[in-house]
Amino acid sequence: MSGRVLRSPNPSQVGFPLTRRKFLVGGASAVGAAAVLAACGSDDTTDAGAGDDSSGGGEAAAASGTVRVGSNYSDAKPNEALKAVLDAFPNKDVTIELNEVDHNTYQEQIVAYMQDPPDDVAPWFAAYRLVPLASAGLLLDISDVWTNSLDDILSSGFKQASTYDGKQYLVPWTFYSWGIHYRKSVWDSVGATPPEDWDGLLALCNELQGQGITPFASGNDGRWPAMGTFDQINFRLNGYQYHVDLMAGNESWTDDRTKEVFARWAEILPFHQENPNGREWQDAGQAVVDGEVAMMTIGNFVGDLFPAEELDDLDFFPFPTLNDEHGQDTVEAPIDGWVVVAEPQNEAAAKEVVAYMGTADAQNTYLSIAPGVQAPAEGVDTSAYNALQQKSAELVQNAANVTQFLDRDTLPAFANEAGQAFADFLNDPSNIDSILEDLQSKAEALL
Repeated sequence: MSGRVLRSPNPSQVGFPLTRRKFLVGGASAVGAAAVLAACGSDDTTDAGAGDDSSGGGEAAAASGTVRVGSNYSDAKPNEALKAVLDAFPNKDVTIELNEVDHNTYQEQIVAYMQDPPDDVAPWFAAYRLVPLASAGLLLDISDVWTNSLDDILSSGFKQASTYDGKQYLVPWTFYSWGIHYRKSVWDSVGATPPEDWDGLLALCNELQGQGITPFASGNDGRWPAMGTFDQINFRLNGYQYHVDLMAGNESWTDDRTKEVFARWAEILPFHQENPNGREWQDAGQAVVDGEVAMMTIGNFVGDLFPAEELDDLDFFPFPTLNDEHGQDTVEAPIDGWVVVAEPQNEAAAKEVVAYMGTADAQNTYLSIAPGVQAPAEGVDTSAYNALQQKSAELVQNAANVTQFLDRDTLPAFANEAGQAFADFLNDPSNIDSILEDLQSKAEALL
């Protein structure tokens, strides 16, 4: 561990106007290295019984009947893996009905979905994405699930990531890191090696392009992938504190430091696939799988696109240094999880399902099919991690600062505006001044 880990901040620390409420200590946000890597050992539990209660335990064991589980796991491997987990649910007195929704549609319409929920259990995210749903009373308080089943197998850091107003609303399920991913055999064939700084990245892009290889894959159809590139450049150039202050509305989108992010971004745009706003991230990632494009700024989940026998050919490196003052000290590591809707039709079964999702048994089953992420439960079989998972876990463990992701580190309404602004920038980089002026006015109205 390199020094004190900083986390995506508590709203009270950075000035978020969260009406009458605010997060618990640390925020329902990205957690620090020791806490995040609960798979390597919880920081607040003993080993007694860790990971043994895969049924959820306590009163939930009496559940029966039908429980409806929503899913935005629309890609092939995550979809197969989730179904395998639910098929292995140990209480056979409970029938699970799975309702599958396209990932982008689900995320864009989540508030409407939760206001008239078709399901009892649903996937969602830690950090500020939890705030609007919990504060509006759209989620069920599942603090008893934590007390009865999860406190012994998930670290205090993950508990903080699941907490709003002193209560728990989320069961952490997986996490992963962002970086620049590439196929090793393609790089070996052209003698390429990962760059450590910006000049090295530009030189590599020129070299690849000179050999007829498109350097970067790019798909921004859902308006969120570009957020990842912005985050990387901003905290590499301006540092963690500036990044989170900008997300909070305490720095300006028209500041020269922010404009410099887009100036650097514009330097590498010619090395990306054209027309990214019309391409889904899966199609961009498949170009890396097929060896048509050299690399992609994305989360480790891109590994789910690779055939199992080819996964060892996937590697990644942290986004290169842009400013020696900050180096590569910040890592983006989002946490995904499960919530229960405010008025489930079968509360007992819903609580038992989410308790089960927090166990090592459930998470091991998922990772055995979809190994593009890591899992938080005490007792997860980290010896089965592939090289990519091990590298990601070590990267997060050694990070000085950990963020979640732009759309989880700021209020959702503003994240939507930022996503559209980034798409506009990709369409016309020359128009960045007016784009940022407009985005700043929206930040002032929303943050």
